[in-house]
Amino acid sequence: MLVYGSLGLPAFSDPRAPIHTHVAPRYIAHGRAETGVPNIVTAVLASYRGYDTLGETTVVFTAGAGVIALLRRRARRQKDDAAGEERR
Repeated sequence: MLVYGSLGLPAFSDPRAPIHTHVAPRYIAHGRAETGVPNIVTAVLASYRGYDTLGETTVVFTAGAGVIALLRRRARRQKDDAAGEERR
C-alpha cells in the first residue's frame, strides 16, 4: 500500500509540485512582513514551524540523554565487575 500511495506523489524537485506553487512563494513574499525576521530560513523554522522545530529538538535531546544514560550504566557495570574481580 505504501508503494501504491507513493505513485501519486510528484517527482522529486518538480517545480509544479504543490509545495513549490503554494507554500514557498507565500513564505518568500510575506515572511519578512509577518515575522520580522530577515532570513527566510530562520523565519520558517522559528516562526512558521516553531512548535514543530521545538518538538524535533525535544526528541533529539531525549534520544541523546537516553544514549548517554545507557553508556554510563554500561561503563559503571564494567567498573563494578572489574572491582569485584580484584577483591577475589
